[in-house]
Amino acid sequence: MRSNIVLWWIITVFFAVVAVIYTGWSLTDPFHGYVEWVGTVALLFVAFMGAMIAIYLRKTYRAQGGELPEDVLTADIDDGDPELGEFSPWSWWPIVLAGSAMVFLTGLAVGHFLLPIGVALFVVAIVGWVYEYYRGHFAR
Repeated sequence: MRSNIVLWWIITVFFAVVAVIYTGWSLTDPFHGYVEWVGTVALLFVAFMGAMIAIYLRKTYRAQGGELPEDVLTADIDDGDPELGEFSPWSWWPIVLAGSAMVFLTGLAVGHFLLPIGVALFVVAIVGWVYEYYRGHFAR
């Protein structure tokens, strides 16, 4: 985790330096000669977000009271292999859910008559995905 913290501080410093360079470069523009605020503020916000992530990781690292398995050179693969939950490789419901999102977003872009169809497909996909283990061949 220490390497992640250092990486985020490097990203923070990089974007802060780039923001200063960008501001100076926009001031020396022969055509305009003023600060281009959108780019400057965006680069500063990226630097601040990197700092927030670095601070969060540092506080998490101090609070956990130990090293992660990824940081220990003598750790086995099984040390960092937690239970990630249940995964159904045969499930078709995520594809239906993606299709409902596609129909809904197409409705936003093309015609609003597709919005309720996308929402209805979304409800069907969520209910089907949540309850797929309650009926049929894989019922428990």
